[in-house]
Amino acid sequence: MLHFGGLDWGDAGHAVCVVDIAGAVVLKLEVTHDAAGLADLRKRLAKLAPAGDLPIAIERPSGLIVDALVEAGHPVVPLHPNVVKACRPRYRAAGAKSDPGDAFMLADILRTDGHRFRPLTPCSDEIKALRALVRGRDDLVAERVCLANRLRSLLDSFWPGAAAVFADIDSPIALAFVQRYPTPEAAARLGEKRMKVFLASQSYCGRRSPADLLDRLRTAPTGLAGEAEAQARGEMVRALAAVLERLVGEIAKLTARIEHTVADLPDGQVVMSFPRAGRICAAQILAELGDVRERFQTPDQLAAEAGVCPVTHASGKSRGVVFRWACNHRLRAAVTCFADNSRHASPWAADLYKRARARGCDHPHATRILARAWIRVLWRAWTSRTAYNPKSHGAAAALNQTLAA
Repeated sequence: MLHFGGLDWGDAGHAVCVVDIAGAVVLKLEVTHDAAGLADLRKRLAKLAPAGDLPIAIERPSGLIVDALVEAGHPVVPLHPNVVKACRPRYRAAGAKSDPGDAFMLADILRTDGHRFRPLTPCSDEIKALRALVRGRDDLVAERVCLANRLRSLLDSFWPGAAAVFADIDSPIALAFVQRYPTPEAAARLGEKRMKVFLASQSYCGRRSPADLLDRLRTAPTGLAGEAEAQARGEMVRALAAVLERLVGEIAKLTARIEHTVADLPDGQVVMSFPRAGRICAAQILAELGDVRERFQTPDQLAAEAGVCPVTHASGKSRGVVFRWACNHRLRAAVTCFADNSRHASPWAADLYKRARARGCDHPHATRILARAWIRVLWRAWTSRTAYNPKSHGAAAALNQTLAA
């Protein structure tokens, strides 16, 4: 290739630089992030070389600008921001920074070290759809937790009993309760008979009787807020509860959609075949794993991407092993969740976790060790498109024979 491009992306515009094989700048421009700007970018790049012969380096693996470049036929090479940060001193000692300068640096890194990086291979549309659903649901779940904590904190400030009646403040029945009785005054005449009617209207199937729930309400600390303050805080309780109620309902709809989607995918069936993988956890793993087998050539690469193997710093007689911070955090959360669940269904996983704890590892560390072991099996099943079979898993089969003997 005779030309190499770099693109420093932004919300409103992008800085673009193209260098030749000797490192000389042949094109430098800034385009706006709109239809006209992207069309002008494609036109200007086409004058230099065919799209397939002009790779573009960028600090992100997805987004509209990436999709536009891929659609135009350019090989897109995503560079991790840490790589760019490490290379920055090669180009400037004073620490100055500008968007055109970063675009040149990306283009020159691609020219000198492009052989170290792999061009982006887009996933299938089905995986992109699953990823959008899964990541969107995860973000909404995080927002639900945040709002639930705010609601509980608000209730604790003037009416702790309302937060103690039911186990989960974001459960449908708890939200219905605080919307109907948002203040201590509203629940002043609440007795066993009325509580029983309320529970029946919510189809309550818990093991607590109305008397037990009322006891939780009455034995909690008494709030000291005045009447006006209590009424104001009650309005805030209603507002938060209404938002949470709608949010919980939308999360339930997304959950059902994700479960149906992952079950229809061939790779989804592979991931779901693992013990206690479930559907949501399997969807979270598959959404980050994708369906491009060339992306992870070895299980070690997948383990590093998932953040379940440590980082080793060794020099001379000094050697240190530290936690891996740079990774796909969503993939790590999904894989470790699956690993923790698997030990309740797989004797091999339970034994490996138990031995890790016996060596002094705490629960998160032992779970990552188990996840690292599962990664090898998951990678093999994913690359071969074969469902998990405990009888073909050598270590698990050997342990099962030992336990049976």
